[in-house]
Amino acid sequence: MTELSKEQKRDFEAAAFRTLVDHLRERSDVQNIDLMNLAGFCRNCLSNWYREAAEAAGVALTKEESREIIYGMSYDEWRAKHQAEASEAKKVAFEASRPKE
Repeated sequence: MTELSKEQKRDFEAAAFRTLVDHLRERSDVQNIDLMNLAGFCRNCLSNWYREAAEAAGVALTKEESREIIYGMSYDEWRAKHQAEASEAKKVAFEASRPKE
């Protein structure tokens, strides 16, 4: 395996993250509940992880600010434009597999 410097690894991870965020912005047809049911994470999880990383570095972000970074618009705007009502089957699947906090 190629030996990567810490900086290269960080830069490549950041590029992959930006690509993922861009992809999720383009695929607004994929609902968060679909992501949660299939992969165990969604856009909101990404925004939470982003906010946690910022806070670990001493940068305070609100939940709304981190969501806007991930969604590319306010969460309320994204929901109004793209969020559809989940089917009962999707809701049941989510309840069965959701993280237990």
